[in-house]
Amino acid sequence: MTQDEMKKAAGWAALKYVERDTIVGVGTGSTVNHFIDALATIKDDIQGAVSSSEASTAKLKQLGIEVFDLNNVADIAVYVDGADEINDRMDMIKGGGAALTREKIVAAVAKKFICIVDNTKEVSILGDFPLPVEVIPMARSYVARELVKLGGDPEYRQGVITDNGNVILDVHNMKILDPKVMETKINAIVGVVTNGLFANRGADILLVGTPEGVKTVTAK
Repeated sequence: MTQDEMKKAAGWAALKYVERDTIVGVGTGSTVNHFIDALATIKDDIQGAVSSSEASTAKLKQLGIEVFDLNNVADIAVYVDGADEINDRMDMIKGGGAALTREKIVAAVAKKFICIVDNTKEVSILGDFPLPVEVIPMARSYVARELVKLGGDPEYRQGVITDNGNVILDVHNMKILDPKVMETKINAIVGVVTNGLFANRGADILLVGTPEGVKTVTAK
């Protein structure tokens, strides 16, 4: 089974967590694209979706799924999204696609967060994947210096502007032993919009595509 086939298996497996007549939170990325394809098969059974990125919004609309503004939605039963890394405590690094801020907002609103990944995303310690940090442009150099003090090696993601008009610093060489504490510390730096650690609000259910099928892990 190829990596994309494992992603597809995880994406389609998330369909069973979607409740009828609800608005579904939809994340961003290659694994989520498979989920969106699956969601389109039951589009008449749901009200629509709230999307975390312009790319996902375009795909949802193309498949005939109504996309709602989060400000007009009282609650989201389920949010489905991928991860760049996830540990056994359901802490994640996200933001490889630069949609981390909107993803974190939708995750905060959702009652249940379903994370869909292939098995290459499972790690024991977060940090091999560079940690994305969304930054107000004028604060980029200052924030970079502060990230160095926290033990990281920040690199400006050239040519990338987020859907919110900001820039991304990718923090390399940081072994993140306490993701909740690090998430809070980085978010406290003036000029940071948010960072790609999803630890204070981690996943509730993890669906992992493997060569043997989809593995389901529930948060303890």
